[in-house]
Amino acid sequence: MAELFVAGVSHKTAPIAVREQLAVEEDKLREILLDVHATGIFSEVIILSTCNRVEVYGVADVPGEARALAFRRLGQQRGLDLAVLEPMLYTKSGTDAVRHCFQVAASLDSMIIGEPQILGQVKEAFALAQSCQSVGPLLHRLLSQAFAVAKKVRTETELARHAVSVSYAAVELARKIFGSLEGKAVLLIGAGKMGELAARHLVDQGAFPIFVANRTWPRAQEVARVLAGTPVPFDEWPETLKAVDIVITSTGAPEPIVRKGDVERGLHARRSRPLFFIDIGVPRDVEPSVNELEAVFCYDIDDLRQVVESNVRERLREAQKAEAVVEREVAKFLARAGDLEVVPTIVSLRERLETIRRGEVEKALVTLPSADPQMRQAIESLSQSIVNKILHTPIVKLRELSRSGHGRSWTEMVHELFGLGRERDEE
Repeated sequence: MAELFVAGVSHKTAPIAVREQLAVEEDKLREILLDVHATGIFSEVIILSTCNRVEVYGVADVPGEARALAFRRLGQQRGLDLAVLEPMLYTKSGTDAVRHCFQVAASLDSMIIGEPQILGQVKEAFALAQSCQSVGPLLHRLLSQAFAVAKKVRTETELARHAVSVSYAAVELARKIFGSLEGKAVLLIGAGKMGELAARHLVDQGAFPIFVANRTWPRAQEVARVLAGTPVPFDEWPETLKAVDIVITSTGAPEPIVRKGDVERGLHARRSRPLFFIDIGVPRDVEPSVNELEAVFCYDIDDLRQVVESNVRERLREAQKAEAVVEREVAKFLARAGDLEVVPTIVSLRERLETIRRGEVEKALVTLPSADPQMRQAIESLSQSIVNKILHTPIVKLRELSRSGHGRSWTEMVHELFGLGRERDEE
């Protein structure tokens, strides 16, 4: 009988060098999906490929053989031998596979718990598998409920509300000061990756316009283009202070480049409008005395890390609530799956007893040629009632055993006891 399983590597089990070799683009992933599904070893299969995990969700009669096939094929892309992968692979089946799928979709298994990208990646993997016609009824139910679980986690907990990256923590602080960031002007001094990311987050919250100052003019132009902003010559950034609300600094300079005097001169034209400095530089780019100026708020990397650490603790608390949501949904999925697992057996058993009932009623009526319609109906009703009473306990028990994970052995026993699935002569 086919079994549900998930196998893979993630940031928890494999270094990035291995994960990079396994990760493949959509076109190649489509080819691999079609190949492994065409072998017939999988009855259903979905492959999730991201920078932090490569996982195979499958339904197969022999999960070990299916797992080996999929990862041998994935490893072939860059000459990665299955023997090298084996120690890093994890495999979960049945209830554990369902739980893992829900945890992944709800971002409870991510490197940064609560990050939103993984749900979209799971949906893309599902859509790709559907287009390859490698999704069957079990994986369709599993993934559909996984998406519902992720939505429940978002609505019933605050798992994703607390910023846990330095760049986003900066945005959270800015929102506390300004309320809304719509229309707030930003100056980016130093166009490093972290500063650019913080600026991107601000833009996502409605900040505009964006000015970019960098010692290397082509880099200033490049980042300004990405942010739909305006490049500013590096030595002219003090003049820009009068026009902006938020300044992000990340230059890598050995000593502060934002001096108190520069900021004081810029404040005269601001008419007491608050000015917010996000200093991501190490060493610091903003002179500590800048924070003494009225209506100026200055936060350095340590301030931001304190926010991040506090928010990580909040996320972990919310993750406990999210895990409770997942467990409830796993129980619901298993209950439905258990019912579906035993339905064919229940139908076969009912059909078997119905065949016997009809045969015995016909025999009885042959011996009662003078029976009127009322008596015939009474015999029919009596025999149906007996069959229903006989079936009641086995049906209830089969459903209970299936929901507890023991349905398969009992359905096999029922098939054997009643000769289901093979023809018999009833004498």
